[in-house]
Amino acid sequence: MEKTDVLVVGGSAAGIVAATTGKTFHPDKDFMLIRKEVQVVVPCGIPYIFGSLESSDEDVIPDAVLSNGGIRTKIGEVVSMDTQSKVCVTDDGTEIRYQKLVLALGSTPYVPEWLPGTELENVYTIPKNKEYLDGLLAKLAEFRNLVVVGGGFIGVEMSDELHKIGKSVTLVEILPHVLELAFDQEFAMEAEKILESRGVKVRTGDGIKNIQGTTKVEGVILNSGERLEADAVILAMGYRPNTSVAEQSGIELNRMGFIKVNEYMRTDREDILAVGDCAEKKSFITRTTKNIMLASTACAEARVAALNLYRLSAVKTFGGTIAIYSTVIGDTAFGVAGVTESLAKERGFNIATAAFEGVDRHPGKLPGTHKQKVKLIVTRDAGVMIGGQVMGGASTGELTNLIGLAIENRMGVDSILTGQIGTHPLLTAPPTAYPLIKAAEAIAKSRWIS
Repeated sequence: MEKTDVLVVGGSAAGIVAATTGKTFHPDKDFMLIRKEVQVVVPCGIPYIFGSLESSDEDVIPDAVLSNGGIRTKIGEVVSMDTQSKVCVTDDGTEIRYQKLVLALGSTPYVPEWLPGTELENVYTIPKNKEYLDGLLAKLAEFRNLVVVGGGFIGVEMSDELHKIGKSVTLVEILPHVLELAFDQEFAMEAEKILESRGVKVRTGDGIKNIQGTTKVEGVILNSGERLEADAVILAMGYRPNTSVAEQSGIELNRMGFIKVNEYMRTDREDILAVGDCAEKKSFITRTTKNIMLASTACAEARVAALNLYRLSAVKTFGGTIAIYSTVIGDTAFGVAGVTESLAKERGFNIATAAFEGVDRHPGKLPGTHKQKVKLIVTRDAGVMIGGQVMGGASTGELTNLIGLAIENRMGVDSILTGQIGTHPLLTAPPTAYPLIKAAEAIAKSRWIS
């Protein structure tokens, strides 16, 4: 039997951060990380191995991240857990005794049982598995017509990357617009317009009815009855938490199948914590249970878990998930943090919104200058920021993160309006018309007048 102080199960973003942060703050403890994958891919980089990167080898997280931090690693899969005796058993029969257990079990792609034809050859998903992805890469040369099902971030990015390498790609999304679960309509429509201008065929407001073929994919039938020719189908219809081993051990799950955790990321077993895609998510703003799966959220949860392994800190807690997303289509980036205007209204918030469009460099004639649009959503009573969306150039990602920090710290619109910023012609919007501040100004004006 092997022994360790802290056993981390799962080797993707959440597991890595739980182990490395844990070892940093508990250097006297022995840490072991066990994972199924020989090599771990960067999850958010997966779409780009099909176009922008030369191979999946360029999307691998180096093991030095763990070994340099003094963390032991083991390749294997935990198949059972005895939470009373604190022993995990792997697929090769190895027993590992632990003091503390961190479950970073991840998620698996969703394949709907109701969809006929998913068993055909050349139907693919997008798992975080290098060997599987390499298999898809190797087969791409045989395909001309590809149908991607699902217009979320993975579906949009996959479609754009596959079109880059000369494939005829049709993206199918049942909602009225791509990315509509994350963005308000005006942003989603712009993303869709840019995607189509780049050559991706988009079918929105129409779902997939079945996949046709005898042994291999030959086409798909949409709910509208339209038939699309297809050599392969890629299902990008979301993910489900990988929690079967936790459920079998008696650890409590919520109604959506995620492991229930508190603000310290502890499960109903004091010495077992859960982080990442397998762990329960509650909205920071609405407090409703969510199924959001983000590497950035996973890493935040992992840091909280690591800091609370052996003793609890009243200030180092996880206060809920702030949905912070960003993506790029061509040279236009889109970012969102917090709730959308439509969701805020649906949840019953009395809100004020405003948007401002400017540029991300100054003067605007500088090479590489891009339009930058910022939209803010705040509560009308207190002026607290609860959401924001950005469309622009390369600085969009960090500006979205700034909005996320403002939401997490419950900053009011007046604090944004009077905030001090550093600007540079090649790096930021002008100080005289900084879109974030100008959007805050518009909201402050509307609240002042009302």
